[in-house]
Amino acid sequence: MSKIIIGADLVPTQSNAELFAAGDAETLVGTELRKILADADYRIFNLETPLADVESPIAKCGPNLIAPTSTIQGYKAIGADILTLANNHILDHGVQALDSTRRLLKENGIAFFGVGDAPREAAEPYVFEFAGKKIGLYACAEHEFSIVTEKTPGANPFDPLESLDHVAALKARCDFVVVLYHGGKEHYRYPSPNLRKVCRKLVEKGANLVVCQHSHCVGCEEKYCDGTIVYGQGNFLFDRCDNEFWGTGLLVALDADFNVSYIPLAKDGNKVRLAQGAQAKEILDGFQTRSREITAAGVVEAKYAELAKKVGDAYLARVSATRFTFFFRALNKLTGGRCARRARKRRFTVKALLGMQNYVKCEAHRELLLSGIADMLDAENKK
Repeated sequence: MSKIIIGADLVPTQSNAELFAAGDAETLVGTELRKILADADYRIFNLETPLADVESPIAKCGPNLIAPTSTIQGYKAIGADILTLANNHILDHGVQALDSTRRLLKENGIAFFGVGDAPREAAEPYVFEFAGKKIGLYACAEHEFSIVTEKTPGANPFDPLESLDHVAALKARCDFVVVLYHGGKEHYRYPSPNLRKVCRKLVEKGANLVVCQHSHCVGCEEKYCDGTIVYGQGNFLFDRCDNEFWGTGLLVALDADFNVSYIPLAKDGNKVRLAQGAQAKEILDGFQTRSREITAAGVVEAKYAELAKKVGDAYLARVSATRFTFFFRALNKLTGGRCARRARKRRFTVKALLGMQNYVKCEAHRELLLSGIADMLDAENKK
């Protein structure tokens, strides 16, 4: 049966780079999953790392991912046909590593999209024929450290003044449009109110399927108008953490009639396997339960309010450049968060919070704030 398979992060790490380099698909994905991939007409993944042999890490917060060029053999063995490069890590080692990645993919006949030397090129979709229909793929990422500019290559950003028009134009020339949206809160299984608004608008503009990647966990599904939105599909194969979030994933499958179905995955050390039996049922049941939950009015907002309450102090500390010592963090944990609440009350008066809110929320202030930060970073880099 004709089928398109969409997987999330496919990233070689130190623990399995040799398996990738050897093209050992049997060990990496196992017999059952390898057959599912082999039987598909097209296999689409997110390449969330540059493939390069020279390290040149950019200044950023978070890890600078990189994998050696030899690991391309693993991508070929798994059968990756099309890769999205629109993510927050593809520029982790600068333009030289991005160029290395693009050159390597071209040499090995693997299609890619979502990056470019300028915004117009980065926004170009990938179009192909499937089941007698024209399929359009569009990829974009939230603004972190890999976004293209007029001066530097990089990933296509989600821009409400541009991306929605891009999707509408793509729908005008394609029968079925898939948007791969790299964004959302990591390790959070529900959409934020804003993410839901964005994804629904993408559907209104012509997307038949919106798949949110980046969260590293299985989330939930929403049927909206004539479209399907997947708020988090977890990883495909990315051995960086071992926890409740990184342990499972989903493949999104499209058949010849464009019906959407899901194939559960389970991390197995530095490998991935088709989830089966009770484990598969648990993954799919949780996905379906959360999908039902978000149909109720106010649930998305309530879940997000819980998250904001949980991580609010950490976010305030980061944006205000407050650094908590190890002793403070340990004491805060022992006291159930009372130390942080007291520190917050002393440091963040109502007036200070209102000022911070205004600088972040108001478009004019936020633009100036970001410009000021960029100028300071440029000055530091020139020292």
